[in-house]
Amino acid sequence: MAGGTRYGREVPIEIAPRFRGPPTSANGGYACGSVARFVDGPAEVTLRSPPPLATPMEIERDDGGVRLRHGETLVATARPASPVIDVPAPVSAAAAEIAAQGYPGFVDHPFTGCFVCGPARAVGDGLRIFPGPVAGRGIAAAPWRPDPSVCGADGLVHPECVWAALDCPSYFGAYAAEGALPQALLGRMTARLDALPRVGESCVLVGWELGRDGRKLHTGSALFSEERGLLAAALATWITVDRAP
Repeated sequence: MAGGTRYGREVPIEIAPRFRGPPTSANGGYACGSVARFVDGPAEVTLRSPPPLATPMEIERDDGGVRLRHGETLVATARPASPVIDVPAPVSAAAAEIAAQGYPGFVDHPFTGCFVCGPARAVGDGLRIFPGPVAGRGIAAAPWRPDPSVCGADGLVHPECVWAALDCPSYFGAYAAEGALPQALLGRMTARLDALPRVGESCVLVGWELGRDGRKLHTGSALFSEERGLLAAALATWITVDRAP
């Protein structure tokens, strides 16, 4: 897990290879959540360069926000935020199960080992969140039951893993709206965590598109509990990139 303490002198953050997105860098949502731990309340995190794996990175405080550095390289910045997120109506677990059967990553996925949505990850290793289109709604949804490996002794999911869970569904929400998208990498994520999911709790992730601006893709995502309702929501900006052969 990421290191660091919320108050006092921070120790370096180091992201384990388990939490990768692309093969050599961290999943964007997990990296954002790791930095957001140093900000009180909802946070906006901007990724400035690919977060390396198994490498100590330093936290610096700056004007109420924080910066994450690897040597001279600025990896990410974070600051307090007050996101206004218009969350769509929830999707039932049964409907999310059906949607997940149409997950486009089963057919074509550039990062099959992604901690969040990689189909090559085993149960108990990756989150295995597979968002597919919800019929007639132009959004994506996926079921999720958190396993003990992403939870603390209190049975609650680690916050950085909630950020991770909110990451990939937003991209696939845009995919559901448009039918196809170029490859994209997370550039910025703003999230509010109202409550943390519990180990084994029946949850649903929902993702949707907000708009496009050149190479930027703006999206939203939300995490619902079947029992407790809305738990968390996020806004994201993705940067489209040329796909490597």
